[in-house]
Amino acid sequence: MQQFHMRLVVLSIIIVTSISAGSPIYDNVDFETDDAPIYDYVDFETDGEYGDYFEGDTAMPDSQPQAIDGSFARNGLIDETRRWPNHTVVYHINEEDFDEEQLSKINAAMADIANHSCVIFRPRETDDEHAVIIKGSDICSAKVGYAPYHADLQVIELADTCFKHGTIIHELLHTLGFRHMHSTYDRDDYIDVLWDNVQPGYEENFIKDDSDYVTNFGVPYDYNSVLHYTESAFTANGNNTIIPLKENVTNIGQRDGLSHGDILKVNRMYCVNNGTGDEDDPFAEYDEEVSIDK
Repeated sequence: MQQFHMRLVVLSIIIVTSISAGSPIYDNVDFETDDAPIYDYVDFETDGEYGDYFEGDTAMPDSQPQAIDGSFARNGLIDETRRWPNHTVVYHINEEDFDEEQLSKINAAMADIANHSCVIFRPRETDDEHAVIIKGSDICSAKVGYAPYHADLQVIELADTCFKHGTIIHELLHTLGFRHMHSTYDRDDYIDVLWDNVQPGYEENFIKDDSDYVTNFGVPYDYNSVLHYTESAFTANGNNTIIPLKENVTNIGQRDGLSHGDILKVNRMYCVNNGTGDEDDPFAEYDEEVSIDK
């Protein structure tokens, strides 16, 4: 028995040493779930976008990250059932949660997306009509994609710290069905995640999406996307958690507004052969060869 215990201790030491020496287990886990010149540093302590939800701001019940096999949370871009019908997002704003300036910023963010695509944002007309509920909170978060059978999750939460134009657009794009840029399936060709700098317990925010559930619509990797995390997102020590691998890329993850790549993807997702019978896409000008930092 003593010899058995000694072997068990030795085996435990070997396992712990192997895990410590290698990359975190998250590194190989695949889960489904206009250029801006200014790049803001986002403070983990004060910016609600980096919260406790899966991937910081994408709202899921506690069990969902383990269930992202397509059975419940198939909210990647490929699944057309996760797209809002008739390219129309129905919404209801809890106006009592926001002041006049904040309401204006929410409307401005919706107008920005609408002006660059065929997407329509329409207020809810009846109480029983499915809509995304926009409400005040202490975090920034949104359910990814259209979820008519999970109305309790079809929510955008906006804290006072969320009222940058790009941050509101970020959450609206989640609602439209877009996940984080830095989590796309081919991200390892473009960024390196520095796992040792990630705050313990928040590694899931850097899990890659599976190519079976998401698509980039043929758009090159976009460091400038409003859906990209900043270099120091979820940092444990003030050092960068993400570094770009391509030359001449020094800043990532702006929160000023839609990038050209963001616009292109919204149009490819909702405005090309969208089932409305509109063969002539008035926003086809965005569906062209673009040069994005590679």
